Amino acid sequence: MSLALLLTTPLAWATDAPDETDDSAPPVAREAEETAGSEDPAEPGDSQTTDAEPEYTEPDDIETAAPTAPSLGPQISSKVQVTPEEKAEKEARKSCKIEICDIIATREPLGDDIACDIKKTWRADSLTEMLGDQIGWPWGKAVCESKLNLSRADLAEAMLVADTTIEMDKFAVSCALHRDSSEPYVVEVELAPEVTFKNGTAVSATINWGDVSAPLLIYPVVYAGTGVDNLSNVLGSTVVTIVNEFTQKKCAKVKDELPGRRVN
Repeated sequence: MSLALLLTTPLAWATDAPDETDDSAPPVAREAEETAGSEDPAEPGDSQTTDAEPEYTEPDDIETAAPTAPSLGPQISSKVQVTPEEKAEKEARKSCKIEICDIIATREPLGDDIACDIKKTWRADSLTEMLGDQIGWPWGKAVCESKLNLSRADLAEAMLVADTTIEMDKFAVSCALHRDSSEPYVVEVELAPEVTFKNGTAVSATINWGDVSAPLLIYPVVYAGTGVDNLSNVLGSTVVTIVNEFTQKKCAKVKDELPGRRVN
């Protein structure tokens, strides 16, 4: 939506005086000119002579109103303001992040596997940017929950060998899709992602969507979207970006908190 600003410009009006040598001037005007140019001027008390109008001078005490500046609206910032709920979710995910990042750093295959309860709120603008032009996002924020299970040995191997693929077991994700002034839609989907690594970097991925459960009104949309991704792997490159950002940038932020545990 664009806003239009209307400006009103005052118009200046001017009247041109007739030329002094114009012969088409009315007779009364010519007679006044001849009288003004005669050698015998009229006496001060002559009834034909009229006093000139006094020149108008603007009083010194009149103040000129200063122009009013247009309203610029409220101050905004490009910095993302994190809500208390988002802060709590991030803190809850931190221990799981440290466990995963420790495996990536130590490349230790022996030990417990990853098992974390994950909850994350995806903002509508983030989802729109993530999906791009190929898949539209018609709702608001999405609050998603799932249980992440990841093999320690598989993740350690992906950081060690030149070429390998991690195949995750099928798991469910439940998302509440929020709407304006209405109850959110609850959507549940199954997925079994696969991510291929080369020299510790993700290079390709597929989500492999499974069964879908959603309200009747939006079920066709969700089902069609997952079907399109299964056929054309629209979101594969997005998954690659997310994985590499996690293993590199996200893990770098918690490197000082890693236990660095190795099994003898």
